[in-house]
Amino acid sequence: MSTPHTQPAFVPGHRRTPSQDSFKKLTQTDAESVMRRELQHLLETCDEADRPHMASQLDAFTEIFERYLKEAGSEIDWNRIQILDDKSILPYASLDKFDSLEMRSLLDTLVVIKLNGGLGTSMGCTGAKSLISVRSDLTFLDINIQQLEHFNKKYGCNVPLVLMNSFNTHAETEKVLRKYQHIQVPIHSFQQSQYPRVNRESLLPLPESLANDDKEAWYPPGHGDIYRSLARSGLLDQFLAMGKKWMFVANIDNLGATVDLNLVDFLEHPEKYNRPPCEFLMEVTEKTRADVKGGTLVEYDGKLRLLEIAQVPSQHVDEFTSVRKFNIFNTNNLWVSLAAVKRNVEQRNMHMEVIVNPKTLDNGARVLQLEEAVGAAIKNFNGAVGVNVPRSRFLPVKTCSDLLLVMSNLYTLHQGRLTLSHKRNFLTVPLVKLGTSFKKVKDFLSRFENIPDCLELDHLTVSGDVTFGKNVVLKGTVIIIANHGERIDIPAGAILENKIVSGNLRILDH
Repeated sequence: MSTPHTQPAFVPGHRRTPSQDSFKKLTQTDAESVMRRELQHLLETCDEADRPHMASQLDAFTEIFERYLKEAGSEIDWNRIQILDDKSILPYASLDKFDSLEMRSLLDTLVVIKLNGGLGTSMGCTGAKSLISVRSDLTFLDINIQQLEHFNKKYGCNVPLVLMNSFNTHAETEKVLRKYQHIQVPIHSFQQSQYPRVNRESLLPLPESLANDDKEAWYPPGHGDIYRSLARSGLLDQFLAMGKKWMFVANIDNLGATVDLNLVDFLEHPEKYNRPPCEFLMEVTEKTRADVKGGTLVEYDGKLRLLEIAQVPSQHVDEFTSVRKFNIFNTNNLWVSLAAVKRNVEQRNMHMEVIVNPKTLDNGARVLQLEEAVGAAIKNFNGAVGVNVPRSRFLPVKTCSDLLLVMSNLYTLHQGRLTLSHKRNFLTVPLVKLGTSFKKVKDFLSRFENIPDCLELDHLTVSGDVTFGKNVVLKGTVIIIANHGERIDIPAGAILENKIVSGNLRILDH
């Protein structure tokens, strides 16, 4: 009797054999065909009037799903990454100042698109984040509209504001837009795609029918969806027919992302710089300790590419987060040629890396969301460039710690623009870390009788049950720690300079 021959066990990380490659290809083919079949069944549950629109979205989802299957497990080759030189990253100071006689003609080439798909959940609010009041009872949306109204009134131009909503924010935003009917800003909106969440184990779509309103089964697929959704909405063709040439894209919660005519002038007149025409400009700025995980621009296979931390091999993460080698990051302020967007969408040449976002839903379901980042499209455009802009063009409000800064006397608000006060002796802004008691906007506001004077503040850390009276002044480094079960009331008129406050300090009414 012969002894059976046994193959050595497969060791993960070793080279795949041809049979393993064949197995992977077969399972990939199976997953693709099953997904296509399930999506067809899903489409059949859709109202007939909505079917063409939904079919277009599901086609786009199928494309990203199949790219996910093909690219799963592939890593960026770290040795092919090149740090960019001065030709690819221009200092903002090197740009010529625009000709004031051209101001109106420059503005008339422009469309401003703000990404408005996010909810205010990170700040304890329900509904669209753009509707949160951030200063002088003005919302993010109010401030963005004020900026453009100033340009349109002063220069007699017609710069439109376009909002890319998600299905989470669209209905609420449309209701609010009615109050701006008499404002001198044409306002348009469109809804980005909604994609089905994917079961992590079966790789099947989570929704079973389009007839019910199960929002949990769907997700907005990241801001990289802007190119296809803008084209699908009809607005892209409409703006091109109007003679518009550029779209300025930014997050609606970045209060530093204002129209900059020096950048428009650079795009309109590349011959001034002995450069070829530029179809895509990304604003980058210097990294600080708060930005070490931000995506950066690199050269990869001869093209500009946005490198996100999720793409970095684990052994190189420390190198990526070092400000010595990668000292700039993407602000997500982008200037893109509308004609080039149309060309790339029509030629299906809008490749962006798939971002895999695993989530666990409230019902315990483990799902995948496949997303794309708007800046990752840079490699699809000709003559792309980064411009290293001042830090003032990156002023996002993601948390109540950020909100404290923009509500304070550090900034002045004029014609929709927030600018750092001339009374501040430093160009940098303070580092603020507020604890969980300040996480929700409602709780944050209840803990301040008014916002402290922060003109001379460098660093503020607050933890625990802390409240602030009127006209408090914070200077230098201030740390306030209320331990569990204790409370600290900072009295009205207090001046805290380079102070650590801890223990229990409570001002009682009598």
